[in-house]
Amino acid sequence: MSKFRKKKKGMPALSTASLPDIVFMLLFFFMVTTTMRETDLLIDSPRLPSASEVKKLERKSLVSTIYVGKAKDPKYGTGYNRIQLNDKIATPEDVPSFIFLERDNVSEAEVPFMTTSIKADKESSVGTLADIREKLRDVNALKLSLSTHKGSVINK
Repeated sequence: MSKFRKKKKGMPALSTASLPDIVFMLLFFFMVTTTMRETDLLIDSPRLPSASEVKKLERKSLVSTIYVGKAKDPKYGTGYNRIQLNDKIATPEDVPSFIFLERDNVSEAEVPFMTTSIKADKESSVGTLADIREKLRDVNALKLSLSTHKGSVINK
């Protein structure tokens, strides 16, 4: 027999010395890459209508959102037909300038892929939505998305 026997050792313990570095690196990464909500809603959060056929938007960085609903503050008026573009209450006549500003924020190659999303309260007037659509058509912003909740549509 040999003088030195080979000892069978188990798996060595995993070193946790670098674990805090990894955790802080991940924390820093998520802090840098996460974007917070850019728009403070001046209207009540829209109660979206239900729809049976719903499709999720793919490239949210190319989506410009128009909110339609009831203003939180009575100084902006009453009713469910207030339009919010970015951080201000607006009229349908302000929609073209909003679209041009949004187009300036993206490269020229991405402009054809831009989508305008309308988040309208289900109590909003169809006339207001038609006015917005007409102004979007005037500036050739033809990709339009109407935000809804997925659910069954009940005809009354």
